[in-house]
Amino acid sequence: MNRVIVDYVKLTTDILDMLVEKYPDGYDYSDIISFKNAKGETIKAVEVRTETTIYLVKISSKLEQTMEDYAEDEDSFDEDEDLNLDDLEDDI
Repeated sequence: MNRVIVDYVKLTTDILDMLVEKYPDGYDYSDIISFKNAKGETIKAVEVRTETTIYLVKISSKLEQTMEDYAEDEDSFDEDEDLNLDDLEDDI
């Protein structure tokens, strides 16, 4: 299974859909995963999965606001601005 670290600025509507579905009322402390990346930095993230990929979405105050805004008005997020999921991969 692929593991991909995603920052909120690189979120696609597909990943936002999964986040809002999994955490409709926001995420809780118990949902947060902490780990060290390849650079030895501690990363805090929440996890969403597809059949082939685990997305670890980095935690930030902007992530929470982006999830709230998306849940309220999905049409305001432009599909043309989505990034290719292959461009999102970071080393774990």
